[in-house]
Amino acid sequence: MTRLPELSPDTFAAAARRVMTRCDELARVSSDDGAITRVYLSPEHARVNRLAAEWMREVGMTTRQDAAGNQLGLLPADDPDAPVLMLGSHLDTVIDAGRFDGIAGVLMAIEVVRVLRVRAADGRARSPYPFGIEVAAFSDEEGTRFGKALLGSSAVAGTWDDAWWDLVDVDGTSLREAFREFGLDPGRIGEAARRPGEVVGYLEAHIEQGPELDRRGESLAVVSSIASARRFQLRVEGEARHAGGTPYDLRRDALLGASEAALAVERICRAEHHVIGTVGQLEAFPGAVNVVPGEARFSLDLRGEFDGERDRVWRAISHELDAIMGRRGLRWGAREVHSAPAVFCAPLLQDVVRAGIVAGGEADPATLFSPAGHDGMSLGAVAPVGMLFLRNPDGISHHPAESVSAPDVARGIRAFAEAVAHLGAEPLV
Repeated sequence: MTRLPELSPDTFAAAARRVMTRCDELARVSSDDGAITRVYLSPEHARVNRLAAEWMREVGMTTRQDAAGNQLGLLPADDPDAPVLMLGSHLDTVIDAGRFDGIAGVLMAIEVVRVLRVRAADGRARSPYPFGIEVAAFSDEEGTRFGKALLGSSAVAGTWDDAWWDLVDVDGTSLREAFREFGLDPGRIGEAARRPGEVVGYLEAHIEQGPELDRRGESLAVVSSIASARRFQLRVEGEARHAGGTPYDLRRDALLGASEAALAVERICRAEHHVIGTVGQLEAFPGAVNVVPGEARFSLDLRGEFDGERDRVWRAISHELDAIMGRRGLRWGAREVHSAPAVFCAPLLQDVVRAGIVAGGEADPATLFSPAGHDGMSLGAVAPVGMLFLRNPDGISHHPAESVSAPDVARGIRAFAEAVAHLGAEPLV
């Protein structure tokens, strides 16, 4: 089978309406009144897992929560030992989030199963392909609670680092303690890992989180790669002195040094192609209105299409910080808190995603690099990865104004289902 069976256009429109309604329903599951905040191993995490499991079972999947707290649903193949094609995204959010980042991809994957499933002689739903279809609702893609992104998908990829158990949230709760409070056993985390050959591929649909498709006037795109990333916590040390009594020639103002450093990050990265640097946090100490700041701390998120270019830019930033702090009589240091290599989408999976988009009527879909990180960065360790982007009006994401249209979701579900059908004709197994 290389194409879907003939289906009414309303099949995909109805599927998109369900996705949009369920995104609204999940948006109400939040730890913050009036905002969407849903973090790893929280009561809200448990609630959305239960809702996702209910919707997975509705389309005939068997469900389970794995040893890392990921919610999984399986549409089995005829052969119970067949590997799976994994579809999915994440259900956790940043603080004061939008309602589609990650969430739309999970719900679209469930709708793809609804479209593709067939009935076995015993009446149970099954995959029509030589592989099962598994939907993964990953947890903690964002890293909001413990500061380490991709925890759920890293467990599935078998790349869990035991050093993470000592990570703590703002309340001082360790990751190990949070696991136990959620009802998980830290000693069983290895059970979440997939063995080689168990997953033949990973496909993810996601809003673009940038304006390129909107600027092109196009609804869908093929993703070529996911950005490499490095994150740092930086510290600038100066001298705290009286704000009124200290003349400028004696000041060693750590906040001004950090501010100049943030501007240098912007200047250096704006001159690059597909390297993006962001200072998202900045604190001054002692933090009094009448004291020259003696210390400043700030973050740096650095992303690039290629690892080498990203690293070259970090060296340029480091050199510039040496110069800035030297002029101002300050000291600085950096601690790297996250590093992930670029992940390139498999040519075959790019091809089937492109074929799926074309089957829906778009003759020449764009191919875009993703500066945003995704669970596919982890899954690339155990399976080929492919991604489909949906138009995100004005590129607004990680913000309550984040949006996607129901017609684009309908086109995306069809393209996603067509991509799986194409793989069914040329399987990875």
